[in-house]
Amino acid sequence: MNTFIVSFHQEDNIDSMQVQKLTSSEFIEARTRGFRRLFELDTNVGSFVFFDAENEGGDLSHLVLHYPEESKDPSDCYSFSRNDFYEFMALYLQGLEEEEEGEEEEVYGPIHHLAHLMFHIVDEGKNIEP
Repeated sequence: MNTFIVSFHQEDNIDSMQVQKLTSSEFIEARTRGFRRLFELDTNVGSFVFFDAENEGGDLSHLVLHYPEESKDPSDCYSFSRNDFYEFMALYLQGLEEEEEGEEEEVYGPIHHLAHLMFHIVDEGKNIEP
């Protein structure tokens, strides 16, 4: 597992974030006692699956799998702090609420912002070996 820092644009209103990139064996170990798939986000850089998982010791992880466009297999697994992961969930849920209220999809909203943040994370982590 390698840790890296992602810095966002000032207008993103998000502090820099510490992210961990997991190997496939670390990913398997992180979910030995189960996991909950929470939501999925499709973007122009691929799909992201957000979930939490529990390892054999009872420790919780907050993870995101990145599936590049047209790929059936994930290319990367990222682990986030609970606070950062909660921010992602809040953006997603806020975006769903706006969709239900009939807001235009073309307007830059919370789900677009989440996709933008994930782009930064993938871009910053692309040269990081797990």
